[in-house]
Amino acid sequence: MAWEDALSAYDKFTFEAGPWARPVYRRGQGPAVIVIHEIPGLHPLVIRFADRVAEAGMTVFLPSLIGDPGRPVSGGYALKSMATAFCVRREFNVWRTGRTSPIADWLRALARKAHAECGGSGVGAVGMCFSGGFALAMMTDPSVVAPVLSQPSLPLPFGSRARAADIDVSPEDLRCVKDRLEAEDLTVMGLRFRSDKFVPDARFETLKRVLGARFEPVELEDEDAAPADMPPHSVLTLHLREDGPTKAAEQKVIAFFRQRTGA
Repeated sequence: MAWEDALSAYDKFTFEAGPWARPVYRRGQGPAVIVIHEIPGLHPLVIRFADRVAEAGMTVFLPSLIGDPGRPVSGGYALKSMATAFCVRREFNVWRTGRTSPIADWLRALARKAHAECGGSGVGAVGMCFSGGFALAMMTDPSVVAPVLSQPSLPLPFGSRARAADIDVSPEDLRCVKDRLEAEDLTVMGLRFRSDKFVPDARFETLKRVLGARFEPVELEDEDAAPADMPPHSVLTLHLREDGPTKAAEQKVIAFFRQRTGA
């Protein structure tokens, strides 16, 4: 079976904005939610989460930023995708602090298109792993009203206290986000496993400090995770159990999207 067969229920189009053109997969009806995949790419468990968003009455948009759409996760594939994202591509902010990943501009443009086409109160967005912080940066666009940061891992925290505490958003963008949160009575959700070395305590402490009561953290224990070939990390995909706290977190995210977008 071809990898893209996993996306057979989706319509595919190419979206171009600024210097980037990327494939996007779309399914469902109702207000829009943009689901931004994790490493290694748009794999079947990301698609499973997107299916559940669509089944809850929303139109889901799945951009493919790296990797092969539909390809299952494997160790070699993950390493190759990490090398591509972290060493080759310049649209992702891997190392620098106080900076928004450049791909956020493309994602904001996609959110504007999605909102114009799908209506509702605005657009939901979830980033996962390397894309976790992108959902926060997207909030500088008025179309985005429901950002979810699932295991936000950039900039990579290893070997630097400054990077460990950074949240992949520039000071200017953060001021805009904070202003919108207060003016429009919005909130930001954040998900992680407490032991996750890619999402250290310092990063969530920064989010709690700078966003205050506007930040809704969901922090899980290792025993909450489904077994996988890596330590607990991917809350909504690889380590999601179909019962218990991770399932409750998934349902909370979907309910957050429904409420904020007006689905």
